[in-house]
Amino acid sequence: MIATITLNPSLDKRYIIENFKKNGVFRVKEMSETAGGKGLNVAKVVKLLGEPVAVSGLIGGKNGDIIEEKLMNLGITNEFVKIKGETRSCIAILSNDLSQTEILEAGPSISQEETERFLKKYDEMIKRTTIICASGSIPQNVPSSVYRELISRAKNNNVKFLLDTSGKALKEGIKALPYLIKPNKDELIELTNVEIKSEKDILNSGIKLVQKGIEVVVISLGGEGCIVFNKDRIYKTLLPKVEVVNPVGSGDSMVAGFAVALEKGYSFKKMIKFASAVGTANAMEHETGKVSKDVVEDLMNKIEIEEIINH
Repeated sequence: MIATITLNPSLDKRYIIENFKKNGVFRVKEMSETAGGKGLNVAKVVKLLGEPVAVSGLIGGKNGDIIEEKLMNLGITNEFVKIKGETRSCIAILSNDLSQTEILEAGPSISQEETERFLKKYDEMIKRTTIICASGSIPQNVPSSVYRELISRAKNNNVKFLLDTSGKALKEGIKALPYLIKPNKDELIELTNVEIKSEKDILNSGIKLVQKGIEVVVISLGGEGCIVFNKDRIYKTLLPKVEVVNPVGSGDSMVAGFAVALEKGYSFKKMIKFASAVGTANAMEHETGKVSKDVVEDLMNKIEIEEIINH
């Protein structure tokens, strides 16, 4: 089974407002409220792709209750650990020019006892899990080395760990050598301390990370696709032109695609194509963390993958 970890979930409120700009007063055209946080986005897509999925992390307060109810309605197995604090809210304002303004609360402060209860729950989970996806930020008072600890425990149980985070949490996490990471260009610079001025620089940096012992490195290029490395091959995806409705959550959807492809035992090349199709399919939907299986199948026939020979 696939499990996702969201240490800092949120109740996401999304407002569609025409011609939004600062210092104005606006009426909301459309509003939606969803269970948010990168790991929950991953879980929602895994479920939509037909795979069972469990979620865990730290959750509390009225916002936490709403999120848990939404997870139950989606048929997602809930293994969150309850905390005293209130789970955060995050607001996204989408304007008709496709610009998006996000307001993200920091989230609750977590006690040492709450962290320890989560780790105990995690140890139980990994015994019935084949793949773990951990995504997003770390809440206050949780050490930045927490992902490193989670990766080590997963590897000790032969569980593949996909890590999608940034900053210090990513730097610490890769020390334990997760199965897969998905940095963007800025995060790649942080990890390797090498300035990225060309595709050649991206290739050299990606190769460095694979040589450290990370099995799959996915460099996200946004709408331009991605470059994917393992110890034997480098592939670049060429995406078809699609009508982008809401690109938020496409990276999380891509992680879900990699997890499902791994669970199904796809070849490396098919795994890249499938994950890219899932990420692109999400951008074609209004709702974050939503894909259509039919659209994914259609996109798989249109996405091209070329092998890069790095000299």
